[in-house]
Amino acid sequence: MAQAWGQPGWADYSGVSRTLSALNWAEAHDIARVLDEVSRPLIQSELEVLRAHGQRLRFDGDLTGLPVSSSSSTYPNAAFGHLGAEIRLGYQAAVVSMESPTYGRLWLSVAHHPGDTVSCTQAEALVLAAEARTGLRPWRRTDLLRRRIEAFERHLETTRQRGQQQQEAVHTAHERLLAARQQVQERKTLVTELEEDYRSHQRAERPTGRLALARKRLQAAERRCQSRERALQTAQRRLAKTQARLEEQQETLKRLKERLARFEQDNATNTMPVEAAFRLDAGFGTYENVALLIEMGYEVYTKAHNHQVVAFLQSEVAPQTPWTRVGANAEMVAWANQTLARCPYPLDVGLERFYTGQTLKHSALLHFGSDPVTKDLPGWFRHYNGRQTIEAGIKEGKHVFWLQRIKVRREPAIYLQECFVLFAANFIRWAAHWLANRAACSVASLDLNRLGVKRQVQVAAHVSAQVIQDSQGKLLKFSEHSVFAGKVLMLPARDSLDSVLCQQEGTPSHLGNHCGPPGMVEQPYSIARRALRKLCALGITWLSNCLSLASEKPCGLMPFFNEPRLIAQPFR
Repeated sequence: MAQAWGQPGWADYSGVSRTLSALNWAEAHDIARVLDEVSRPLIQSELEVLRAHGQRLRFDGDLTGLPVSSSSSTYPNAAFGHLGAEIRLGYQAAVVSMESPTYGRLWLSVAHHPGDTVSCTQAEALVLAAEARTGLRPWRRTDLLRRRIEAFERHLETTRQRGQQQQEAVHTAHERLLAARQQVQERKTLVTELEEDYRSHQRAERPTGRLALARKRLQAAERRCQSRERALQTAQRRLAKTQARLEEQQETLKRLKERLARFEQDNATNTMPVEAAFRLDAGFGTYENVALLIEMGYEVYTKAHNHQVVAFLQSEVAPQTPWTRVGANAEMVAWANQTLARCPYPLDVGLERFYTGQTLKHSALLHFGSDPVTKDLPGWFRHYNGRQTIEAGIKEGKHVFWLQRIKVRREPAIYLQECFVLFAANFIRWAAHWLANRAACSVASLDLNRLGVKRQVQVAAHVSAQVIQDSQGKLLKFSEHSVFAGKVLMLPARDSLDSVLCQQEGTPSHLGNHCGPPGMVEQPYSIARRALRKLCALGITWLSNCLSLASEKPCGLMPFFNEPRLIAQPFR
C-alpha cells in the first residue's frame, strides 16, 4: 500500500493509539487542514459543475450526538446533553453537507462541541463553515437588513419613551410614599399627645372619642403607606424590566448594524455570488436564526422551533379547510407571506399533520425565498424531507465507520476521528466514481455503481483476489470463495492509478468522461496528489488504520482505489 502511494512505508495501526494519545490541538488542526486541501479540488470541481449548469447550491446542516459512558470521568470536556432521544454524557458534532450532482452527498465540515451544546446556537457557525469550505456565498440581502434596522430603531425609541414615562412614575410613586410616611408620622404624634392628655385628665377612652378616631386615622395612614410602598416597588420593577429591555435592544441594534457593515463588505468583495439554499431541522428554526439566514442571502427551509407556532396554525384551520395529500400518511395546508410574531420577515408557513402509529402529530414548516412552495405542497414536503440525506450520512458515519465508538480519550484525537470519518465518506465516493469510469467493461466486470459505501468498507476491503499484471494493464480476479466470485476488475495500463498520480502537470488527461467544464478534468487529481503527499509527510498512518481504532475489527476503506494488487488480501 505504501508503494502505491510512493512512500517508503506506513506506520503500523497498532501505534495509532499512542500517537493519538499525545496529539495536541495544533497538530489536529494541521492534519485537518491537509484533509481539507486533499478535498478542496474535488469539491471545487463539483461546485463548478453546479455553476456551469446554473443550479443552486444546496446545503444541509445538523448537530449529532456522540455519546460516551455516562459513568466515565476521563473524557475531557464531555457534558450531559440531548444526544439522540436521551440525556447522555458525550459530545456534539456540528456537520454540514452539500448536494453533489456526481456523488450525491459530500461532507464539507465538522465542528467539535461539548454534549450540552444546543442546535439553535450553531446555525450561523454552520453557514459560515459551508461558505469557508466552498469559497462561495450568496448576495447578502442588505436592503432587508437595512429596513429591519430602521423598524427596530423606531421600536427602540418607543421603548425609550416608555422608560422615561416609567421613570416619572417611579418618581411620583416615591413622592407619594414620602407624603404617606409623613402623614403616618404626624398621626402617630397626634395619637401620642391624645394618649398623654387622656392620662393626665384621667379621661375614659370612648369608641367615638378623639383618641379612637385618631387611632383609626393612623391605621388608615399606615395601610396607605404600605399600599404606596407596593406601588413604588411595582413601578420600580416595571422600570427595571424596561431598562433591561432597552439595554437588550441597544445591544441587538449594535449587533445588527455591525452585521450590516459586514454584509456590505461581503457584497463589495463578492465577485461571483451564487444562489444557495440551506435546510435545517426544527432545533435550528428560531426566528433569529431564520432572519439571519434570510439576511445572508439563502433560500431557507426549516421547521418552527417554537411549538406555539403549531398551536397558532391549528387555530387558523377551520373544519372546512382543504388539506393536500403530500405523502403516504401526511397532509399539509399552507399560507404564503405569513407574518409571525417576533419574526422580522414574512414567511411561507405550512402546517403538516401525519400519523406515527395511531398518534396524529403536527409540525410547522417555514420557508423564505423565491420558490413558490405554497403552490406545490407535495414538492415542498419532498424537498424539505430531502434533508434526510444528511441524516443518512450521519448514520453511515456512526455505523459504517464506527464514529459512535469513541476509543480515544483525548479531545484533539476525537476531533480528528470526526474529520477522518467525514473524509472517508467523501474519499470512497470519489474513488468509486473514478474507478467506475476507468475500469474496462465486460460481462464479468464488477458493477462498482451498485457497490455502496457500506459494502465497500465491510465486504470489499476483506475479499481475497488474484492480481494479473502485464503491459496491457492490471486484472483483478476475485476468489471463487468470495461474494464476488466470477467477477473481475480491469484497469487499462494508461489509466492505472500510478500513471495518474505520477504524471507531471500539463500532461494530457486520461480520466475518461467528465461532466465538468473543460480544464477541470486533471486539476483536482493533480492537486489532490500533492496534498496527499503532504499528508504522508506528516507521518500520519493512513485513514483505514486510524479508523480501525474505532472499529470492532481492522477495516480497509477503498483498497482498489489505491492499487488493484492491494485487494489480494485484507490489509490491516
